[in-house]
Amino acid sequence: MIELITMGVVLGLYSGFSPGPLLTLTISETLQHGIGSGMKVAVAPLVTDLPIILATVFLLSRFSGFHQVLGGISLLGGAFVLYLGYKSLRTKGVSIHLEEQRPRSLTKGILVNALSPYPYLFWFSVGGPTMVQAMEKGTVGPLVFVGSFYVLLIGTKAALALLTGRFKSFLTGKVYIHTMRALGVIMCALALALFREGLRLLGMV
Repeated sequence: MIELITMGVVLGLYSGFSPGPLLTLTISETLQHGIGSGMKVAVAPLVTDLPIILATVFLLSRFSGFHQVLGGISLLGGAFVLYLGYKSLRTKGVSIHLEEQRPRSLTKGILVNALSPYPYLFWFSVGGPTMVQAMEKGTVGPLVFVGSFYVLLIGTKAALALLTGRFKSFLTGKVYIHTMRALGVIMCALALALFREGLRLLGMV
């Protein structure tokens, strides 16, 4: 259980802080239309991700007895997390280009997140396999993982919207950059754990 909470917290923090389309939209909406608009974008994953989670878990659960398949997916997840960690280590801040548009913050957040490849890649290669393995030990584990992930994901983006609304240079400052680089180190360590789990499922360790 502690391992699932740790994974949810680390992945949620990274996803919340990570530069990308949703964070860019969160900040641009905050700067143009106020903190409330940024908060609306921050909660968009709650709307878009549920179908992705259900579909991914349903498909992967069909292969729960095929350790070679899950092992291969776990290795893919490790590679994906390692790539994210590498990107995080090279973070230099977030640049925002503002355009005058009507608010519609939640709608834009839903569209941006639904059209981004990252939620699909994450849930297929990392989140989904983690939940399928946790489901073998009961129903509480997957809920704990998802809950901790989304509390940190949405909470972090909401906090960034709040900080940016009050301190507009925050996303280019040293605190943000150092936080991202520290998360990059943790993500690389998590990638090694996923590689080890993949090799274990393949019977190689």
